[in-house]
Amino acid sequence: MKNKSQFIILLLALFLLSIPTFSQQEVVLTIKEGVPAISIALPSFILDSSSPEVKQAAETIHEVLKADLNYSRIFQLVPQEHLNYIRPLNPKEIFFKDWDSIQARILVAGEVSQSQNKIIFEAKVYDIKSERMILGKRFQADPEVFRLVAHRLADELLKLFGEKPFFTTKIVFVSNRDGNDELYMMDYDGANQTRLTFNKWRDYMPAWSPDQRAIVFTSYRAGNPDLYILYPYKGKMVPVSTKGTNFSGAFSPDGKKLAFCSTRDGNAEIYVANADGTNIRRITFNSAIDTAPSWSPTGREIAFTSDRTGSPQIYIMDSEGGNVRKVSFGGDYLDSPAWSPDGERIAFVSRVNNFFDIYILNLKTNQITKLTETNARNESPSWSLDGRHLVFSSNLSGSIQIYSIDYDGTNLRCLTSKGENKLPNWTN
Repeated sequence: MKNKSQFIILLLALFLLSIPTFSQQEVVLTIKEGVPAISIALPSFILDSSSPEVKQAAETIHEVLKADLNYSRIFQLVPQEHLNYIRPLNPKEIFFKDWDSIQARILVAGEVSQSQNKIIFEAKVYDIKSERMILGKRFQADPEVFRLVAHRLADELLKLFGEKPFFTTKIVFVSNRDGNDELYMMDYDGANQTRLTFNKWRDYMPAWSPDQRAIVFTSYRAGNPDLYILYPYKGKMVPVSTKGTNFSGAFSPDGKKLAFCSTRDGNAEIYVANADGTNIRRITFNSAIDTAPSWSPTGREIAFTSDRTGSPQIYIMDSEGGNVRKVSFGGDYLDSPAWSPDGERIAFVSRVNNFFDIYILNLKTNQITKLTETNARNESPSWSLDGRHLVFSSNLSGSIQIYSIDYDGTNLRCLTSKGENKLPNWTN
């Protein structure tokens, strides 16, 4: 079952990547905070058949695409009731003035058909002001990948406006839903939760490689907390560090290096190695506990946790271990730094009055913002690729589950419910 599910995921992903597209004109607009969201109209898709398969495809793709656009913070959907004020969508002749009258900036027109038991979804994206098509995509898919089709189109819309695509990224996490702590992965919205490891030992602290093809994690499968790299689409796993206690692995942004914490020399220190585990070298040297390395987006610096001044605090050092400086002040326990993709912020966990919450440090202003405001244990923050969302684990509902939240503390959503789920890591 494991190999089959992994093979299907890989095969479908490669298949969708190979689908031809319409010719298009590139439009790039950089969206910044404070700029109004782009108004986008998403009318119901046109169906060329009344078959149940075509109807199901249209409903699923439309529903998922709508949810993606709402989640993006880039787009604002035109209210569905406003579409009643204009003529129905005619894919053969777009009446741009109609869409302009309901203040749509972008129109997404979709058509769903069926050919030889395959669903064909064609999407055309129009710029209303310039009255032209700016993107065309054609997908051929089975029901298992209807959601992926929607995510891929949403990603294309993000790229069209100069944004980083993240709707097809995955979140890897730890769950005990099957009786043992194992690695799982899921879509950004919590769908398609898939088990990745199968053993009787505990697996912990997973982290993606930048290309989302490898996962570094800690496992007790050999009786010791060792560091491994799992290649989920190849069914391959290799040990990285098996001496001492090894944890908190993190790939560098270019995927060529690996930072991790180990007691291989007697004390908890931070090490850097090649991505395949070769050429391991120590970069911190002191009697304190140094752990939880997080690379800067440039790969030139590493944020980490250290108790070298008494209580655990957040520090930054050069990627070779020099120029160490403390960037957090106050609090008796700070941990789990996560560097944002734009390089300007670090999310971390702080304990105040025995409650653990997520905070964000702005490295330019040194301003600290509290992200979560709950009487719960909120831990393990991880950023989305675009830096507008985070995932974290929390016992807010009683059991430990994984949540997503926007960078400003809004749009809290629970992504898991079966068993206890923790230690999420989002590709970025």
